[in-house]
Amino acid sequence: MEELRVDAYSPAEIAKRIAAVAEKKSGLDFFRMFVLAILAGVFIAFGAEFYTLVVHDSGLAFGLNSLIGGLAFCLGLILVVVAGAELFTGNTLVVMGFIEGKVNARQLLRGWSIVYLGNFAGALVIVLLMYYAAQWGFHDAMVGGKALLIANAKVNMSFLEAFVRGILCNVLVCLAIWLAFSGRSTIDKIVAVIFPITAFVASGFEHSVANMYFIPMGLALKGQPEVLAAAQGMAGQSVMLGNLTIAGFLVKNLLPVTLGNIIGGSLLVGVVYWSVYLRQFSFRSLFRIAQVGFQLIFLVHPRELSPARIAANLSSFYGFLRRRPHRSRPLPRDLTTLIEEETDEED
Repeated sequence: MEELRVDAYSPAEIAKRIAAVAEKKSGLDFFRMFVLAILAGVFIAFGAEFYTLVVHDSGLAFGLNSLIGGLAFCLGLILVVVAGAELFTGNTLVVMGFIEGKVNARQLLRGWSIVYLGNFAGALVIVLLMYYAAQWGFHDAMVGGKALLIANAKVNMSFLEAFVRGILCNVLVCLAIWLAFSGRSTIDKIVAVIFPITAFVASGFEHSVANMYFIPMGLALKGQPEVLAAAQGMAGQSVMLGNLTIAGFLVKNLLPVTLGNIIGGSLLVGVVYWSVYLRQFSFRSLFRIAQVGFQLIFLVHPRELSPARIAANLSSFYGFLRRRPHRSRPLPRDLTTLIEEETDEED
């Protein structure tokens, strides 16, 4: 029988819970996984829509405007965590189950693929519904104008800028998921989610699933004269939409942001926490993680895009993840317990 407690789960317990949940997620059949992924796309799109509505005409200073926008966007991940859904960015933490041997490579890639496509489908459903609901016409089409400006800004970043913002975004998203796993009540989970998500949105980082709503919404609205006029009035100048195309969406934003999200969530959160709590600690393991991280970053650099270099980098990463070190002693509940044990041994 599980111990009845009201305190939060410790970081070591969170790591074990995530590894166990990763195994359950990977065992879902296609229908359940895809429907839950569609729901996550819908939920994140609602958060993105709410963000657009809230910030479109705020007269606050830039920082405060970004803050309230981030708070509004939290709606999306709160729905995912509390209502239950499969979100691609959060599912990068399934790599912890993969390293533990609870999930194989085929299950990992299958889950990521199904969830990614389901998130995309869910986000596009909300784009369609919002377009025909004509919400973009609110406030003299200024809501639509803001949506257009958001989308246009996202497709005019450089590949490297979008990639790094994707890394930073999913570090915070996966930390929000990590913190939510510490909670034992709905309130715990909601409070845990709010600050990391607000921080990533206010900081202007890039979330691949949110962009599956933001940019297609801009694509749908760029042909509306009143929306374009509102956008130009808000920008105070002519708005150039040359990059706001399907190719611009997929290549200039979604590709680098998705790669960044994978690295930020799986490597900088999942692998790092696994190395601390689910394997014997060593500085050599941390050095190896840093080495593999640089390999993955170089993977998306133009000089590293040859098939041979990609295969070498992926092979190195896969080999590292499959290593199963010997555990010399049981995992303590937290690092304080570990320090106390070492002190007792010295005495």
